[in-house]
Amino acid sequence: MAEEQTGGRGEAQRVFDALEALKAIEDEAARAREISVFLRAYGPKIKELSDLRREFVLDQRQQQGVSVRKLAARLDVSPSTIQDIERGYSGSGKTRPRKAKDDADAGDRDDHASG
Repeated sequence: MAEEQTGGRGEAQRVFDALEALKAIEDEAARAREISVFLRAYGPKIKELSDLRREFVLDQRQQQGVSVRKLAARLDVSPSTIQDIERGYSGSGKTRPRKAKDDADAGDRDDHASG
């Protein structure tokens, strides 16, 4: 069932199973303590994994010439995810830099604000 929810296979599935085991600890204090241990180590490990994946994507795109669509299919992600990885984006769209407005739009706003 966890595999259906996460799409995990192999080693990733073992991680998902371990997370489910954390949630299943009956003693609430022990569960909270174990979750704390996990969360302390989680951030740096996620960064390491993201970096490894990005290195692979960049190599496939730049050195091997693999298309975005083919690479997305190979990694079982969307083409936009491949593009985000190439650009160095991670997390939600809220953390991405906003597109700059062109100067004409900025000038129009300034005229309206002063008048």
